[in-house]
Amino acid sequence: MAKHRDMGHRDPRQRARGPSQRQLRAGELVRHALAEVLTREEIHHEDLAGVAITVTEVALSTDLRQATCYIMPLGGKDTDKILKALHRVGPWLGGQVAKRISLKFAPRLHFRIDGSFDNASHIDDLLRREDVASGLVVHDLENSEDGA
Repeated sequence: MAKHRDMGHRDPRQRARGPSQRQLRAGELVRHALAEVLTREEIHHEDLAGVAITVTEVALSTDLRQATCYIMPLGGKDTDKILKALHRVGPWLGGQVAKRISLKFAPRLHFRIDGSFDNASHIDDLLRREDVASGLVVHDLENSEDGA
């Protein structure tokens, strides 16, 4: 699962603690409802037709009125075009999500491309570099000889 993002909390103590249990539960409700709408292909938009979109995380503000939805199109192609299309149909998507969940207020949906896949790929590439990989093998051998 993606690392929780900072939702621009006004209270610095909230940012240090991370999201509350309430925010996490509500975020999962929104994520599941949004994924359901996207997988059923109920959206009538030419840029989203036939595109598989993964909703990796939904981070909610402390008042649960703003939801940042982290998405990734299958294959990671045409992300800008898909993001623009999601922003255009965002109010409609918000209404569909509101019908499927039971929160006091329907959160306003904001969409962002999830960069955690790129970060993981970059770290993997770094670890596979010859100069780094040779250091990792030596370090692992030293630990096994010490009995650690």
